[in-house]
Amino acid sequence: MNIEAFQQYCSSLKGVTEEFPFGENTLVYKVAGKMFVLTDIDTFESINLKADPEEVIERQERYSSVTPGYHMNKKYWITVETNGDVPNKILQEWIKQSYDLVVSKLPRKDREQL
Repeated sequence: MNIEAFQQYCSSLKGVTEEFPFGENTLVYKVAGKMFVLTDIDTFESINLKADPEEVIERQERYSSVTPGYHMNKKYWITVETNGDVPNKILQEWIKQSYDLVVSKLPRKDREQL
């Protein structure tokens, strides 16, 4: 996956905003003000995304390019190398699952607006 495909996919999800809260290099996608994926926009070597705690370890064991979330809560976040052994289709599914996890935790009112 390249940065353009990543940006296009993330932006296509309902209610998503693109922000730079950690500086001009760290691209963050949020839904209702909550992060669900982030990356270094200059290098795009990896992305951090949220995962169900039960799937975090399974993903790390299955793919060598998946590690605990860099600078994130390792129980809920993983880092995935963008040129690693995770196929693009699965990476898109994981981004969507990250989005869905965040949406599921939003107040009902916010979920209904999406």
